[in-house]
Amino acid sequence: MAKTTNIAIMKGQVFPITIKRLGINGEGVGYFKRSVVFVPGALPGEEVLVEATNIKPNFAEAKIIRIRKRSSHRINPPCPIYYECGGCQLQHLDYKQQLVEKRDILIQALERHTKLTIEKLDIRPTIGMDDPWLYRNKSQFQLGEIKGNYIAGLYSMNSHKLIDIPNCIVQHPATNKAVRVVKDILSDLQISVYNERKRTGLVRTIVARVAVGTGEVQVVLITTKKELPKKHLIVEEIQKRLPEVKSIVQNINGKKTSLIFGDESLQLDGEQSIQEVLGDISFELSSRAFFQLNPIQTVKLYDEVKKTAALTGKEKVVDAYCGVGTIGLWLNDKAGEIRGMDVVEEGIQDAKKNAKRLGIKNARYEVGKAEDIMPKWVKAGWKPDVVIVDPPRAGCDDALLDTILKTGARKVVYVSCNPSTLAKDLNKLTKKYKVQYIQPVDMFPQTSHVECVVLMSRVDK
Repeated sequence: MAKTTNIAIMKGQVFPITIKRLGINGEGVGYFKRSVVFVPGALPGEEVLVEATNIKPNFAEAKIIRIRKRSSHRINPPCPIYYECGGCQLQHLDYKQQLVEKRDILIQALERHTKLTIEKLDIRPTIGMDDPWLYRNKSQFQLGEIKGNYIAGLYSMNSHKLIDIPNCIVQHPATNKAVRVVKDILSDLQISVYNERKRTGLVRTIVARVAVGTGEVQVVLITTKKELPKKHLIVEEIQKRLPEVKSIVQNINGKKTSLIFGDESLQLDGEQSIQEVLGDISFELSSRAFFQLNPIQTVKLYDEVKKTAALTGKEKVVDAYCGVGTIGLWLNDKAGEIRGMDVVEEGIQDAKKNAKRLGIKNARYEVGKAEDIMPKWVKAGWKPDVVIVDPPRAGCDDALLDTILKTGARKVVYVSCNPSTLAKDLNKLTKKYKVQYIQPVDMFPQTSHVECVVLMSRVDK
């Protein structure tokens, strides 16, 4: 039985449309015959002629045939493979206007998923970058082979076509160089690379991470099997051609999955971690530990968290989803005690090392889920004054939100990387907390992603 649809548009139909706003994935959004239409590459205010490419029950997708009226903010994207790659979504939009539209994407999510009175909220202008290029400190490029030549890059949007990216202009130059050189080494030594369609070959992905503050680089080879031929030669060549590499790791992932990392890692050479410096604080970063991808903006983000938390030196602070402890350690000089937790064991080990190396004695870290650990602390008589959450894109676990509501912390500082899940979580938290303000921060220029810091204070009835 065919699916019913509310859309009065046929696939292949050509029609004009005016773009009203940007969607959460950076596509233009307009209306035709009272139906929502998503148009990748179109900008607010533009009048475009489009062709319907995909019809869903509640919306249609379309591609641009011709732009009849251009936005004054449209520019030529500087990346030569921008339209093929799909890694960025907004290079065709002037950067100052990107900041405006990202704030609007946040507002749309709040309108769609909350009952908050948006016009009464203090939603501040987006904090941007002075130079919005060459900022990403980590790359995860898939490997492939075309006519005997090795390539490394990303899969084109909504396809299994691998796009070769020898020099990505949003990646830090050190990660671009590391990927290119390691790819050449694998080719020179004839180490087989993974074929996604046939599920054959050995090396799937090159992960390169640079500590911008120190210049140290880490390389991770993601392989389908534990056995790595010519392992010592690979290490020797990396040492010779890339002396800045201080850590070489092999990670084994033989599963059919979109996840990059598998469960087992082997240290091939050098240190387990590289050292990054933000402000006056240094951090150890192991291969699987989470760390923000834009160190320049991370300082602005964490300074915003510090300002928002407004600690006096006495508060008990929870740093949920703490990773390597960055936010908690950033605030420690103003906190009475910091307690953090994360499910990635390597991240917690790094957090403990970071605190010890910095001589910080008021920080404690545990492996596990925040929704399991926080109630245990409360039951033992330790109640937080301030809860800081920096969850993944899926947002906070419901059990953690329930725990926050039960503990009655005076403040909640929510660091969000996904406006939609933030809005849904705010729905729950606003039962006992009031949103004081929201500060968007652009961590990923040229993409549609927007992060923000939200200050919530307990409503005492």
